[in-house]
Amino acid sequence: MLAGRAVSLAPAHPEGPVRGRDADLVVLRTMLRRPDGRFAVLCGAGGVGKTTVAALLTEHAEAEGTPVFWVPWRDEGDLAEQMTRVALACGLPEEQLEAVRSGRASMPDVVWQHLALARRWLLVLDNVDEPSAVGPDREPLASYRGWIRPSGSGLLLVTSRDGHPDTWGSRAVLHPVTPLDPDAGARALLDGAPDAGTLEDARLLADRLGGLPLALRAAGRHLAAVASRVRTFTAYRQALDHDLAALLGAEHPDASDPGIARRLVRHTWDLSLDQLTASGNSRARHVLRLLSLLGAAPVPLSFITPGLVTAATGRTTTANDVEAAINGLHAYGLVDSPASRSVDPAVAQVSLHPLIREISALALSSESGDPSQWHQALVDHMVATLQALRETGPADWPMGRLLAPHALALTDLGSCRDDLALTGSLSALARLLDAAGEATEALRLNRRAAATHTRLLGPDHTDTMNSIDSVAVALYNLRQHADSVELHEQNLTARTRALGANHPDTLHSRHNLANALGGLNHHAEAADLHRQNLTSRTDTLGPDHPDTLASRSALGRELGSLSRYTEAFDLFESNLVHRTRVLGPGHPDTLASGNDLAAALACLGRHGEASDLFARSLLLHAQALGADHPDTQNTRSKLALILGAQGRHAEALAMHRRCLAECTRVLGPDHPDTLSTRNNLANALNHIGQRAEAVDLHRRNLLDYTRVLGPNHPDTRSSRNNLANALNDRGRHAEAADLHRRNLLDYTGALGTEHPRTLTTRTNLAMALHRQGRHREAVEQFRQVHDDRTRVLGPDHPDTARSRTNLTVAERHLARSRRWYVRPWRRHDGG
Repeated sequence: MLAGRAVSLAPAHPEGPVRGRDADLVVLRTMLRRPDGRFAVLCGAGGVGKTTVAALLTEHAEAEGTPVFWVPWRDEGDLAEQMTRVALACGLPEEQLEAVRSGRASMPDVVWQHLALARRWLLVLDNVDEPSAVGPDREPLASYRGWIRPSGSGLLLVTSRDGHPDTWGSRAVLHPVTPLDPDAGARALLDGAPDAGTLEDARLLADRLGGLPLALRAAGRHLAAVASRVRTFTAYRQALDHDLAALLGAEHPDASDPGIARRLVRHTWDLSLDQLTASGNSRARHVLRLLSLLGAAPVPLSFITPGLVTAATGRTTTANDVEAAINGLHAYGLVDSPASRSVDPAVAQVSLHPLIREISALALSSESGDPSQWHQALVDHMVATLQALRETGPADWPMGRLLAPHALALTDLGSCRDDLALTGSLSALARLLDAAGEATEALRLNRRAAATHTRLLGPDHTDTMNSIDSVAVALYNLRQHADSVELHEQNLTARTRALGANHPDTLHSRHNLANALGGLNHHAEAADLHRQNLTSRTDTLGPDHPDTLASRSALGRELGSLSRYTEAFDLFESNLVHRTRVLGPGHPDTLASGNDLAAALACLGRHGEASDLFARSLLLHAQALGADHPDTQNTRSKLALILGAQGRHAEALAMHRRCLAECTRVLGPDHPDTLSTRNNLANALNHIGQRAEAVDLHRRNLLDYTRVLGPNHPDTRSSRNNLANALNDRGRHAEAADLHRRNLLDYTGALGTEHPRTLTTRTNLAMALHRQGRHREAVEQFRQVHDDRTRVLGPDHPDTARSRTNLTVAERHLARSRRWYVRPWRRHDGG
């Protein structure tokens, strides 16, 4: 019975220091003390460190005097032999072995019955990656009638790549072993190559390697080698981008030996794929290869279809094949379900470890020789999928968000860089993402499309100029107005030269340039351009053309920004009549004209008429577009603002709360419209004296704006301003002044000292300083605002006059040197 190979049962020990596994060890030590009829399974992808964690536990067990046995899995016969030796070491009587030899007892029964009676012990079965082969006689493992059983006062610890709960049964405690975090990974790298750089350099490399212990050890060995050409963490990280095959992806001549393959980054995951193929899951390898060609982001499962796999491989694939492949890859730790589905929890997704993705893509090139068929299958499928998405309404936004990084990744594949169908799909996807509030991602897509069109078609091609226009519009939507103006000016020149001054595309460029100028507060110049465009479009397209009506609306908005409300009202009123007749009452542009007219009424102080018109517009929006449409929500928000201006605060507050709930549900908590709605609610609460809740909402909004858009985005600055004003109203003047001072620095750097937003922020800072009793500093700030406005706007401008009043009052309070109780000037809200 024991005449086979004599394999040591002595436990394995870690190879050097082990980093980042304290939490794993706490869980396992608890189970070792009290197994409670359970056994433990350390599961995860190859190379993640399962054996190392098991070895750590054996060190702990030995230190406490617990007998430890280590059995590496090879095959069923070898396992039977080693398990018998374990039982003998625990005192199994010879007569019980004789019962097995004579056929009167089952060897697994005899061994486990004896182990159940033995004192505390730890038994490790390492690398049981094919659980179905454990036996005996292909006995289902989860029946606990074979070699793996929970038993007695000892702990059975299994390491395996198979992490499917059904494999191990109800009494298994599955403990996934995950990659190391960047800090632990950095320490591991420094253990292997202490002279290769700083802790921060090591952290960056550990993050690039995804914290995979197998890769970290390989990198450390490479860096410490005497003849290595790459000597530092930074050089190694940079070399990975162009020399992955040499550093981690080189094929080994003896990779067919599992003992060697599992120690090599290039081959360790092929073991899992081979096991899946042997079990009948023939498409797992193909699905993993397809996933590896996509971007480093979660992939919606619905994108991986039977048709895609069939087109890539040339082998007929069914839906059951794809489902089995995904489930198998997940069970073996080769794909994962993202821990946080921030895009949409309802969309099933999978993600790949970054190194699994890169090595798998490398393997595909080696396996197929020419992966262009795979590339083209992905491109064709991506184009078809994107064409099926609708550009309006939020239903398809989550899918668009998920597909964006993968569409970009496909344009980096060598054989797909010149695919104009894919490039056109990027532009369509950018429009969808812009509607979804993903302006930054829309800009990335538009820039890639513009670069491809310029390279393939030339700068004067219509598609190229259209793409450049989309880039400029995306910059405008991100409030990068100066860059938008510059690009629109270049495109207007190009279109004028190529198409003529009155071509519709040229007039479109002039329209967008005027909008961007308005974003820079150059409202007079913007109004002149819109008036010029209105004349040109009327002459060339006719007075009822949608573009002509768009010019009339845009001119009205710029006139409103110039406080010429009566002229704006006349244009909006005329446009509403024209659009109703030409487009119909339910067309989105007609509905927008109704909102423009209502806003003009509000600016004229006719709040009752404005609220009536907004209420009617809200009903029309709901009927035409649906109650959940973003434009409907936006109209409800505007109605709430007008109700507040009328003093109908209870109605306004209830409507603001409803808007926030609906926007959060439909658009998501991070959509710009949701954040704007929360801002409006906070302002309404502050206005009626519910200042504590207002401050809390503004503070939350500032955190969200900073996280989503960055600390220097205009909307973030505006949110910071509103929080400061709310704090000021709560008497927390020092905090308010600090926030205004931060904004002043940002606006001065971004817009200059004389920009209206800079001057408004300086005014708000002066108010906060004055309310702190810091009158001298307040006077200095008010004087600078007054001087700047006098120089820029002239002495008779209304803003200059307000600045003069503010300065006069502040100087009077400074002279009296007493606390200022009155606020005789108007505070400017909005960043």
